[in-house]
Amino acid sequence: MSEPTKQPQQPSNTAGKRTQGMVDAELKGNTLRVYVYALKKRRVGVREVQRALLMSNPSLAQYHLNKLKDLGLVSENNGEYEVVGEVKVDVMRDFLRVRTLIVPRFVFYAVVFTVFAVYLTYVGYPDFGLVPAVEWFSAALAVAAAVFWYEAIRAWLSAPSP
Repeated sequence: MSEPTKQPQQPSNTAGKRTQGMVDAELKGNTLRVYVYALKKRRVGVREVQRALLMSNPSLAQYHLNKLKDLGLVSENNGEYEVVGEVKVDVMRDFLRVRTLIVPRFVFYAVVFTVFAVYLTYVGYPDFGLVPAVEWFSAALAVAAAVFWYEAIRAWLSAPSP
């Protein structure tokens, strides 16, 4: 009796792709530090990463860069690694990248509320005595701006540093 021939299995949709949960699980610690450094520089080499992040040897930097390559976040070309994918892992969700700067999202909110508070105070100051609601609204905007500045500074201090 002959054995039935097996059909080759088709890869599932998730076999070659990394899910956000998988990236979140692997992108932490020194790998996250290397990723943040690569985001800031856009193109890095193994020795550069080793020196900048004070790693004990180049093979450690190579390991983390290869890990990022396996995650599909960087590509290698002649020994240089370039960021090709940007992900928002848990720690980085509250940050935006503006060219080479990584800025807390709260900074933009803080700037908007500060501008509105200053403008309303400047324009509405003569009417503070006549219309107390203008004074209260101006004070509320100032408090909101202060809260956003506090959160922005706190986020900046807790950011993963390269």
